[in-house]
Amino acid sequence: MARRPLPRILTDSAPIARGREFARTAADGAADVFHPLITIGRGLRRLIAAGRRRWSDTPKERRGSLLFLAAGSVVAVALVPYGPVLALVTVMAAAAWAGREQQPAEEPAAGPGEAETGRLQALYEALVPYFAIEGDPSPLYAHDGDWESAFTEYAFDEAGRPASLTLRYPAYFTDGDAASRARIEQVLYAKSGRGREYHFAWDEESNQLTLTVLPPLPTDIAAQRFVTTHGETVLGFTDAGAVQRTLPVEAGEETRDVPPVVWRTGLRSTEPHLLVLGQPGAGTTTLLRSIALQALPYGDVLVIDGSGTGEYACLAGRTGVMGVESGLSGALATLEWAAHETERRLITANRARQAGRQAPDDIRWPLWIILDRPSALAHLSVAEGRDDPQQLLHVPLRHGRAAYVTVVVADQLDSAGLLSEPVLTHTRARVVLGPATPEDVQAVLGAPPHTTPAADVPPGRGYARLGNGPVLRLQVPATPDPYDDATSEAHRQAVLDLLPEPAATMEEDATEDLSAAAVLARAEGTGGTDGAVEGGAVPGAEGGTVAGGAVGVDVLFGGAGLAAPSAPEEITEPSGPAPAHRTVDAGRAEG
Repeated sequence: MARRPLPRILTDSAPIARGREFARTAADGAADVFHPLITIGRGLRRLIAAGRRRWSDTPKERRGSLLFLAAGSVVAVALVPYGPVLALVTVMAAAAWAGREQQPAEEPAAGPGEAETGRLQALYEALVPYFAIEGDPSPLYAHDGDWESAFTEYAFDEAGRPASLTLRYPAYFTDGDAASRARIEQVLYAKSGRGREYHFAWDEESNQLTLTVLPPLPTDIAAQRFVTTHGETVLGFTDAGAVQRTLPVEAGEETRDVPPVVWRTGLRSTEPHLLVLGQPGAGTTTLLRSIALQALPYGDVLVIDGSGTGEYACLAGRTGVMGVESGLSGALATLEWAAHETERRLITANRARQAGRQAPDDIRWPLWIILDRPSALAHLSVAEGRDDPQQLLHVPLRHGRAAYVTVVVADQLDSAGLLSEPVLTHTRARVVLGPATPEDVQAVLGAPPHTTPAADVPPGRGYARLGNGPVLRLQVPATPDPYDDATSEAHRQAVLDLLPEPAATMEEDATEDLSAAAVLARAEGTGGTDGAVEGGAVPGAEGGTVAGGAVGVDVLFGGAGLAAPSAPEEITEPSGPAPAHRTVDAGRAEG
């Protein structure tokens, strides 16, 4: 029986192909036509999903207020003319933006290039003599070995140098020995590229070492009022992640948050005193000037400039600055007064505690003793056969925390051997500025830095360690001498804005008030003197005179130039007896 042929429609494929092409063309045209609707629909779906996530993340106690806010917004839109239309247009625009097609992320490179592979191989070969020993059956580091088994993570910068590197090392390597770790860090520093600072993180549990290139610390932050509380002093700024705090600072015309190195003083401080060492021109005086400007709003400052270069002339005669001394005689007299003042505060505080009372305000008003270049004064004292001024710091250093007395000492790194034992013993907060070797940093701070010190650093760059804490990189805020011709106008104005008002202005106002009171008393016949008041001298409350603006002060250091400290509270009766912390014993002053 012969087979009947199939219908032509089933054997001819041309109509089927034309139908498929027509369907595909129609689908593409419909997709082009309805593409905006598809985009808006996809965006609405994403907005609804985001709203559901926000609703689920909102605590239950805040959902009522959120619903009330949403209902209020709907009512407000409904009452505004053309409000619903504008709301619909806004929602459609937001949905169109949310529903747009995202560009696929670029796939990472398959692996390092030829030049990067060469660098990694060179690093591997350089580490072989330190990580390989004879007799290891399966050495991780061997000559002509595979670097991929040792280097687990790596990244390169635009110049092709390693930006980060994580490597494994054998378990028998003595990673607890500081010298062994220093050798490995030196090799990595030399092979990865000099001129940059590297941070080394040793994971002794996992036998891994992570090398990271550190960005330079900001040098455009000038002196300013930092957001700190009473008893906190900003020494400078460090790396992000090194501390658990940031401060808003003004750098030029912008404001940003940077991590600070905050030094805390007071009764509960474990590091009540500070020692700063550095190379000449490293910025030690800049740091001391910055500390003085931060301390003036909350205490009295006593400055002793052993170098005698006039770097602290901007503080002389300011409110709260008790004196700026640069000579040996004035420094000895000032430090002796500071020692007696510390003893007086201790005795007064002890009597108040025994009586069950709070310490007086003048005791709790901080006193800062800033001593720059004591080694220069020690040399002069030896030449003149007098006592070393550093010996007078023993009482303020040992008992200063209980008496609200803080001592800050700065000197050059090569003169550290001339510092006295009390200074080295009681200064638990340490700062090293300028270029220094890891051995010098460890000798001063008591611990080696976890970074490679750079050879060329800007002024104010160094390391800081507070007590037993970690060693932190430090950049001191720019606080130059405003009277220096080389200072820029912006930095000069920044320092001048922080300086308190001259003390002469307040003293002249007080003298004028006393003069008016004396004239009024003579007019009423209640007291005073019949003679004219000459030279601004006004009779005091006990028959003495207040001359030269020394209001409420019993005794002043004439030779030493020590002015009266500023009181923590406003003095309402200048002619009355002076507060306790304004009185200086005459016998001690002459000593």
